[in-house]
Amino acid sequence: MQLRILDILKEQGKTKYWLYIQLGLSYQNFNKLVNNQTRGIKFENLQALCDILNCTPNDLFKEYHE
Repeated sequence: MQLRILDILKEQGKTKYWLYIQLGLSYQNFNKLVNNQTRGIKFENLQALCDILNCTPNDLFKEYHE
């Protein structure tokens, strides 16, 4: 699975910086999250992403095959 955060931001005309400010995560954790370099995501961050981006968890994920 991969997060579609960058795709959703592009669709909504918003920037990574805008989302970074909204989420309030450290830059290192935020960068790993949006670039799919993390192995897990906390439920509270998942909920925050959904609230901020006005989407569902299903919208945030896509299947990924290496």
